[in-house]
Amino acid sequence: MLRLSYFLVVAVCMLPTIPGLLGVAASSMSYIPPIGMVQPSLSGFVQAFEWQGVFKSVGLTVVTSLLSTIFTCIVTYSIIQRFWGQRAWQRVEWCLSPLMSMPHVAYAIGFAFLFAPTGLSVRAFFQLFGIDLTGAGEDDFATLVQDPLGLGLTLMLTLKEVPFLLLMSIPVLKQLEIDKAEKVCLSLGYQRHEFWWKCMFSQWLIKMRFPLLAVLAYGISVVDVALILGPTNPPTFAVLVWQWFNDPDLTLLPRASAGAMLLFLVAGFMIGVVRLIEWLVTKRLRQWQISGRAGLKLPGATLLSIIITISGSMIPLMAIWSVAQRWRFPDFLPSRYSTRFWEYEWSGIISTVEQSLTLALISASCALLFAIIAHEYRVKYRGQVPGYLIAVPMLIPQLSILFGFQTITLVVGGSHYWLWVCWAHMFFAFPFVYLALDGPWRSYNQGFTRVALSLGKTPLSVFFSVKFPQLFSAIIFAWAVGVSVSLAQYLPTLMLGAGRISTLTTEAVALSSGFDRRVTAIYAIWQAFLPLLFFIFAIVMSRASRLRLKLYIFKGSTINESVSKKPHHP
Repeated sequence: MLRLSYFLVVAVCMLPTIPGLLGVAASSMSYIPPIGMVQPSLSGFVQAFEWQGVFKSVGLTVVTSLLSTIFTCIVTYSIIQRFWGQRAWQRVEWCLSPLMSMPHVAYAIGFAFLFAPTGLSVRAFFQLFGIDLTGAGEDDFATLVQDPLGLGLTLMLTLKEVPFLLLMSIPVLKQLEIDKAEKVCLSLGYQRHEFWWKCMFSQWLIKMRFPLLAVLAYGISVVDVALILGPTNPPTFAVLVWQWFNDPDLTLLPRASAGAMLLFLVAGFMIGVVRLIEWLVTKRLRQWQISGRAGLKLPGATLLSIIITISGSMIPLMAIWSVAQRWRFPDFLPSRYSTRFWEYEWSGIISTVEQSLTLALISASCALLFAIIAHEYRVKYRGQVPGYLIAVPMLIPQLSILFGFQTITLVVGGSHYWLWVCWAHMFFAFPFVYLALDGPWRSYNQGFTRVALSLGKTPLSVFFSVKFPQLFSAIIFAWAVGVSVSLAQYLPTLMLGAGRISTLTTEAVALSSGFDRRVTAIYAIWQAFLPLLFFIFAIVMSRASRLRLKLYIFKGSTINESVSKKPHHP
């Protein structure tokens, strides 16, 4: 039964990558039978390279994704260097759930409200120093929103991805013998920050390879956030490909598919660049490790405070915008307030919330079930799909797969848009859920299972009575991660839903492009609130489960103690 279930997991969550890539490759060669294109050619690639500004667009994508990945890595390790092993680390872990729960689109909208030419930061600067940074107009202001160099996009991606890398670092750091290594290094005269750079950085960097590559791939392929914060003339390459796809002329579809293939090649090239940097740092250019007692002491506490301050100010700012009837620049706060925007949007947003929640709950629950099956199969059998293949959907740009998926849906036919969207959400949520369960599943003591099996229990009974209670906290948290990933999906919803399925993410991105900020803020609040609600639910259920388990153990030990004190007669 477990083998059959695992084969179903492979068929639903892993194998579709192959027809997805084959489909986009065929489309890029102008072979799309559903629209009458049956003669293969390279016209799509020719049209893509002839587009004015395409190389600048690719350059923007390369620079923003690479810089954001490097900055995210440095900031994450700086925080680890400062807080790991300290009492304050528990407070850092408490901050991760609310920081991670906010989807990228809601975070980008809040970032725009902060750093736009008329954003709160510019208003605060005017109130403090009396200087109008906007000058004669918005073009005179070095804005971080849609700036031509992509600086705002780079900064936003860095701030948003640091909590993700911190979370992925926890099981990695627990595998390393940090206490023993620290004692040895301190006995040799190294200071704490020198120990972290000389001894632990290389080990941490190697084990964080897949999460870092996932951050890189997201920066290369991101469309929704780039539409809000990225440059516009030209845009990043993923946005440019998305614009090609939206061209109403179907004869230009090969150009869009060729762009998706080029985006896939760019992602592969950048993954190779990052792997080369990792090899140079950890294997080749190791002079910095043997150069004596000298190491960087980065301001991890300051960086974490900046991230928490910026992220924590976004939801209150969006709440103010949602009720601001009159907010003239450079006033720091609105002069008039009104709830009429909530009243106007209430009936429409409720249906969108219901549809988003339905998709998220079903796709996350299926992804969680499949992830548990995959981990149980890995524990019991040797023949399995390698872990890096499971992570492929995280490393390949979504556009490069979704074009192929859409071609498949055209061949299959039918109007099962909701089913296709739900499956796509589960497909992209599965690797994150699997990765979230990887550490807890590896750290579980299999001796408990063997003892229970020796007592005559069935494997299914052992799982639910012994293993599940111990791993419940990790399971419920992984489910919350899956819900959050589903609620953040933009391209799968639009492309496989053919515009017929609307979610909070699709509506928020559509409204962010020049619509009323008050309505945009309402959708962004909902999009940020729902994942946070699920993470809070996961934390509460986790604590309740731990308390129940402790009471059960205490009760069992009390009974055993009372029994042992009773007189025994032969």
